[in-house]
Amino acid sequence: MKFSILIANYNNGKYFRECYDSLIDQTYQNWEVIIVDDGSTDDSLVVIHALTQGDSRFKIYSNEVNKGCGYTKKSCVEYASGDICGFVDPDDALHRQALELSIKAFEDNSKIVAAYSKFMMCDELLNPLYIFRNTKQIYNNRYFFNCLTEVTHFFTFKREVYLKTSGINPHLVNAVDQDLYLKIFEFGNAVFIDKVLYLYRIHANGISQKDSKQSAKDSFSKVILETMHRRGIKKIFTKRIPDQYTNSDEVYALVKHQGSVFYRTGIKLLSIIWPV
Repeated sequence: MKFSILIANYNNGKYFRECYDSLIDQTYQNWEVIIVDDGSTDDSLVVIHALTQGDSRFKIYSNEVNKGCGYTKKSCVEYASGDICGFVDPDDALHRQALELSIKAFEDNSKIVAAYSKFMMCDELLNPLYIFRNTKQIYNNRYFFNCLTEVTHFFTFKREVYLKTSGINPHLVNAVDQDLYLKIFEFGNAVFIDKVLYLYRIHANGISQKDSKQSAKDSFSKVILETMHRRGIKKIFTKRIPDQYTNSDEVYALVKHQGSVFYRTGIKLLSIIWPV
């Protein structure tokens, strides 16, 4: 299987070296890297071209102007040619077995549409801090919205399945990965790889950091509501699904029960009874 590593870059030139080194160091070697630069104003393209010069596995594209995360990530998949795809942010890095273990998951179970793993939270120098603990094997059904963030990096998926979806929403700035996960899960199940395969860098310029948390919350709630509509869900228990988005609190109230101990215990039991 060929693996397409997808990188949407915007002004992360100063961090790209560690990302690049982690890709070159992979134990699985049948891969390509698709990089789409979203109109960076730093030296990103200079750094990227200098590091990847002469290596035909790296394919570099640029948006003429800044188009945003959703548009750029959607473009990454469109340029890809691999059987399996996975996004890596240019300021993060992969464990050296990330591709190997992801590919093995698909080889071991041909019915799955995706695989995902644990990730390590790191400081700005990519020194490990702690493992993000919410990630676990999910029980996938039409009411799964990942609102407890069980599915995270490193998320890999079959490109042929992605092409059956409407694709990543190009208008999204935040919650782009969540949009991808939920669309992929409508075509099958995923396997959880119980290992840290992704290193997530925390730094002041990251788009997922504190200043954009409310924006991310709003975007994710819109993704959840759109998913409910796409799946034809009219009610959850006795609560009617709104026809139009008004605010994030209204949407999160619909899935609040999924954080209860009773619900989570039930889902855990189901995942054991009906494994992927």
